[in-house]
Amino acid sequence: MSGHSKWATTKHKKAVVDAKRGKLFAKLIKNIEVAARTGGPDPDGNPTLYDAVQKARKNSVPLENIERARKRGGGLEAGGAEWQTIMYEGYAPGGVAVLVECLTDNRNRAASEVRVAMTRNGGSMADPGSVSYMFNRKGVVIVPKGELGEDDVLVAVLDAGAEEVNDLGDSFEVVSEAGDLVPVRKALQEAGIDYDSAESSLLPTLSVPLDEESARKVFRLIDALEDSDDVQNVYANFDVSDEVLAKLDD
Repeated sequence: MSGHSKWATTKHKKAVVDAKRGKLFAKLIKNIEVAARTGGPDPDGNPTLYDAVQKARKNSVPLENIERARKRGGGLEAGGAEWQTIMYEGYAPGGVAVLVECLTDNRNRAASEVRVAMTRNGGSMADPGSVSYMFNRKGVVIVPKGELGEDDVLVAVLDAGAEEVNDLGDSFEVVSEAGDLVPVRKALQEAGIDYDSAESSLLPTLSVPLDEESARKVFRLIDALEDSDDVQNVYANFDVSDEVLAKLDD
């Protein structure tokens, strides 16, 4: 889920330890399979696969599962599925625009599950193109703070094409054009700076501020969407203040 970055980061941390760990593992494994099929099974020659493997490792996916997915996707081992990427568009409560990215081997099942999650949680489906224009494809790298300051990260990535560095509390978010994701990630590595994830993401050009009640409804919808095995990512253009986030955590 991507919307308010602090909330996304919080959810990312919780996902590793909560009951949905199995679902998170499955999504990460799918990413590896698709990346290997699209660009080949060698992570050194396939940056998308490299980043998918790194993200899986950061989230404690067993190495043998990662290797099997890489080989299945690359055709080195039997059993790979024919995954298709499908994007659905819609609106959450409060007029929040939502993009639902599915990676599925069954289009009908994916469409049905997305529609049910939307309608049961106060959302509605939208026509193709009516929501997607509000988002831009960007490269996003999440860097844990540790002893780092914002200037340390800025200095490392500025010449590599980074557009901005955002302070998310426990981490920094480095945003670039999607095509500059690999140079930015490599610049961090060369500077000896560790990162949690590096991936292509859809960021909103305009955000809708939410109060506590609306935020609860939007998060409930996003949770329902993410509960589907076919849903890989949910992007939304909401903004939630720290005060509202604090109330939601109570």
